[in-house]
Amino acid sequence: MRANSETPEHPMEALLRMDRIPHIWCSTCGIGTAVSCFIEALKKSGIDLKKVAVVSGIGCTGRVAGYVKLDSFHTTHGRAIPFATGLALANPELKVVVFSGDGDLIAIGGNHFIHAARRNMNLTVICVNNFIYAMTGGQLAPTTPILANSSTSPYGNFDAPFNLPLLAASSGAVYVARWTVLHVRRLSKSIGEALNKRGFSFIEAICPCTTLYARRNKLGTGLDLLKFYHDNSEIRHGADPRELDIGFQKKIIVGKFIDYEKPIFFDRYNEGMRQALGDRFVEYKLDSN
Repeated sequence: MRANSETPEHPMEALLRMDRIPHIWCSTCGIGTAVSCFIEALKKSGIDLKKVAVVSGIGCTGRVAGYVKLDSFHTTHGRAIPFATGLALANPELKVVVFSGDGDLIAIGGNHFIHAARRNMNLTVICVNNFIYAMTGGQLAPTTPILANSSTSPYGNFDAPFNLPLLAASSGAVYVARWTVLHVRRLSKSIGEALNKRGFSFIEAICPCTTLYARRNKLGTGLDLLKFYHDNSEIRHGADPRELDIGFQKKIIVGKFIDYEKPIFFDRYNEGMRQALGDRFVEYKLDSN
């Protein structure tokens, strides 16, 4: 909270639970930057904030739901997307945002991820990818690059990691983008586009974890990682998702890769049930957002 009445209000204070600040994230962690991009996108989106719900799972990024001053839900490990799906089905006027980490969304929650994309549920999914299980001890994650060190792969990782934009696109997502947290304006713009998109939208935010990932792999400080993003990110809009693998300390291709329209789950439900029930059918209705 502000120290006194003369302290100017932070521009994002209205959308943060200031009674829970300071946050628990490590110094130079990029999750806070991703949250700032999200808040900036919300402010510019024109969406009624009373109709926004934020859902997170377990992990460092899972704490986001507890810090944003919106209707928010901190769910169990890997279950953020099914919980969010339930919210979207129960109240189609809600703009439901899933904001969680790569371990939560893609490891234990991976099956939910692909099926929500397949159904084209009306969800915006923001995945902060720091290449490791950061909260629980630095274990190997499904995004850890080949040869990278973790507490459960001390001699290097030999499992091929997921290419998250390819996974999302091949599962049916209608909007897919990737940025690092260094690209604050571009990340914020992509989140804004995703918020105003009908259907399953996915944004991967590459984020430094200096406490575990960088330390174990001798990559230096958070500033060193941001410099690496600056020197090794290539913006390539519309790139083939099959070409977006991330190697250990290799070039990172960023940009907006997928953006198209197709019927969402509610559209197919309304069409099918209208044919089945005729005049007895009451359709799901979404507002303009």
